[in-house]
Amino acid sequence: MDFSFDVFLAAIPSLLKGMVITAKIAALSALVGLVLGTLGGLARVSPRRVLRLPALVYVTLMRATPVLVTLLFLYYGLPSAGLLLDATTVGVIALGITNGAYMSEILRGGIESIDGGQMRAARALGMSYPLAMRRIVLPQAARRVLPPVTNELISLIKNTSLVSTVAISDLLRAGMDFMSWKANTFSPFAGVALGYLLLTLPLIAINAWLEKRYRVT
Repeated sequence: MDFSFDVFLAAIPSLLKGMVITAKIAALSALVGLVLGTLGGLARVSPRRVLRLPALVYVTLMRATPVLVTLLFLYYGLPSAGLLLDATTVGVIALGITNGAYMSEILRGGIESIDGGQMRAARALGMSYPLAMRRIVLPQAARRVLPPVTNELISLIKNTSLVSTVAISDLLRAGMDFMSWKANTFSPFAGVALGYLLLTLPLIAINAWLEKRYRVT
């Protein structure tokens, strides 16, 4: 073991800068994922085939493709198509659209877990489908999907480590650079592990609280 407390302390400033970048990418990707997940989830349960099929294709494609493959495909493929984006933007897009597919399935499952009789009753009272979905079904489904949504956000934070492959100075890249500089592996990567732990612990605590509060019996 080549752990050195002095090297560990020296790596902290670089790792903190990397943590900020990681947190920024995770937050932006989560925002993209939540928007796409909401739209995709609603489309997946829509009575209209024209909405269901594109959503199904999107969800199936993104869930079947590794995040790293999506990231590299966009990073090297978009310039070939004449679309020049910085690495951070590409990382956010890749993580966001992948996260959105999983969020879509989480929301779909939450909506379908609500008794269909409630939608039929709302329609019988004269509510339109969108109004019944917004006022009756979604508020109940939201309570059920909160725990898995927070769990998916935890996975998203960990998946941000993949952006280091496209030269983004995130937490993992900062650790790798410091490792090369000091020729010491264990010390900076102990800091990297601690950094990811600090980023995910709040969500882990929130997830545990939500699962306890909204446990479906």
